[in-house]
Amino acid sequence: MGEMINAGGVDIWFERRGRGPDVLLIAGLGDPAEAWQSQFDGLADRYRLTAFDNRGVGRTPLPEGPLSVPHMADDAAALLRALEIPTAHVAGFSGGSFVAQELALRHPGLVRSLVLMSTCARPDAYFRAMARFWHWMAERAPSERAMLEAFFLWVYTPRAHADGTVDRIIEDTLAFPHPQSVDAFQRQIASFADHDTLDRLAEITAPTLVLAGELDIAAPPRLGRVVADRIPGAEFEVLPGEAHQPFQEVPKVFNARVDAFWREVEARD
Repeated sequence: MGEMINAGGVDIWFERRGRGPDVLLIAGLGDPAEAWQSQFDGLADRYRLTAFDNRGVGRTPLPEGPLSVPHMADDAAALLRALEIPTAHVAGFSGGSFVAQELALRHPGLVRSLVLMSTCARPDAYFRAMARFWHWMAERAPSERAMLEAFFLWVYTPRAHADGTVDRIIEDTLAFPHPQSVDAFQRQIASFADHDTLDRLAEITAPTLVLAGELDIAAPPRLGRVVADRIPGAEFEVLPGEAHQPFQEVPKVFNARVDAFWREVEARD
C-alpha cells in the first residue's frame, strides 16, 4: 500500500516495495504509480522499487501555478531526499522519461543510472500536432471511455487491441478511484510538448539505456536514437513488434532487459 509524503512542499503519493538497490519509476502522461504494477510484481525480489503519482495525477494534487518538466524533476528529487534515498536507478517512460532526463541534469548526484523508455529530446512537428489533438480530445470526446479508446490507439500494439488487453486496461482505468481531471491532463500534455533537453544531453554522466518500441507512433525509434546519440556512452535498443508501452504489454521482456542493465551497472560500481 502507498502513502503520502510532503516532499519539497508538495504532497506526493508514492508506493515502495522490495529490497535491494533503489529504483525510482517515473510514469508518463496521466499514469499513476499503478502503471508499474508488472515491475513491482517482477522485480521487487531484487530491487527496492519506488513509484509515485506525478503532480496532478492520481492522489498527488496539482498545485496552483505553472507546470513544467523541470518542476516534476524537482518533485522526483525531493521525493528521493524525503525518503532518504541517496542515489537510485531511475527508469522513466514516455513523459516520465522527459522527467528522468531533467532529473539527471538538475540533480545528477541522485541518479545512479537511467532507463529511458519511449523517449525523445525535443518533440518534433508530429509530436506537437499529436499533443494538440490529445489536448482538445480530452474535453470534446463524448465520454471518458471514448476518449480512452481513441487515446490508446497511439499507445498499444494492434495485438493488444485484438486480444482484449486494451479492453481490460480501459475497464481498470474507468474503475480507478482517483481519475485525472481534464485540466490536469491538458496541463501535463503542454509541459511535455515544451520538453527540450537536446542541447544538454551531453551533460548526463549516468550510465543510460534507451529503449524504443519498433511500432511506437507516439515516440518512434528515430526519436529515441537521437537521445542515445547525444548521451555519452548510452545504449540504444529497439524492441521488435512493440509499441509505446512494452513495460505493460511484455513485462517479462522489459523486466529482464532492465534487470540485466542494472546488474551491469552494479557490477561496475
